This record gives sequence, C-alpha cells and structure tokens, in this order.
Amino acid sequence: MTSNKSSDSGLSKFHRLLVDQVRHELTASHQYVAIAAWFDTQDLPQLARVFYEQSLEERDHAMMLVRYLIDRDIDFAFPGVDEIETEFAAPRDLVALALRQEREVSDQFQRLAKVSRDEDDYTGEQFLQWFIQEQVEEIAKMSTLLNVMDRSYGNLFDVENFVARDMPSEDKGSQDAPTTAGPSVS
Repeated sequence: MTSNKSSDSGLSKFHRLLVDQVRHELTASHQYVAIAAWFDTQDLPQLARVFYEQSLEERDHAMMLVRYLIDRDIDFAFPGVDEIETEFAAPRDLVALALRQEREVSDQFQRLAKVSRDEDDYTGEQFLQWFIQEQVEEIAKMSTLLNVMDRSYGNLFDVENFVARDMPSEDKGSQDAPTTAGPSVS
C-alpha cells in the first residue's frame, strides 16, 4: 500500500473499484456515527445504539476489503472519505438516509461482482459473495426500521421500544465473514 494516489492507475478495474468501495464503507461508517449522535442528542439511546453498531460494522467491512487487497498483494493508495450529511429535519429522514445508503452499497457490490466476473477474477467474485448476502440483511433491517418509524406516527418511544425488543445488539462474528485488516470491532 502506498500513499501515492497515482499508484492506483495500474490497477485492474475490479481492484480500483475495490479501493473505491473501501472509501464508500468508511464514508458509511462516518455517516452512521453522525446519525447515531443525532439520536443520542435526542435522548433516544436504542436508535443511537443501532447506528453506533452499524458504524462499527461498516468500518469492519472496509477493513475486510483492505485485508483482501493486502492478501492479494495489491499496491493501492488508501482512500479518504466523502462528505456526510449532518443536518436532519426529522427522525424519519435519518432512517431513510440509512436505507438509501444500504441500497447504494448493494448496487456497488453487485457492480463489483459483475466487473470481477467480466475480468475473469473468480477469486474476487467469490470474495464478494459474503458482502452481497450481507446487503440483503442490511436492506431488510433498515426497511423494517423505516416501516416501524412510519407506523409510529411520530411516537419515537414506540420506535425505541421496538428497537430494544426486536433489534438487540448482535454478535456479528459470522464464521464465514472475511477477516479484517487489524482487529474486528463489530
């Protein structure tokens, strides 16, 4: 890994997209911290917990991609993160943003899988299968949370009760998950 951005020019399209996905995952992690902090400042600890945990999970996803790139001996420039949203008008907007973000990430992993297949990188294609499956779960989780928020008609204490009851902290130590570069935090 280098700090020279020009080193990415020699990468295959698949590897360039993987490096870009590291950026997307780290940006998502930052976005989820902003969402969690917003809920935290509103004294909504259950919603804050969900998004703090989600932030750690996205960080781990980025580090799984980094581990793969390192293990494949891919020389790349470590990416920064994009701007995140920090101004929100209503609690629903935060969950809707999270759902949009998860759908975008799902599309990104689908594109990665297509490019790896197009480039006959079957190792890369196989590596992505866990992420594609994970995105099904992430979209379902955020869709459910948004539906519950809509059905609560603004009563966030009902949403908090739902989250406490039906969205407990998860041990995401899936044995088939790719390993991270450095320790896993989720």
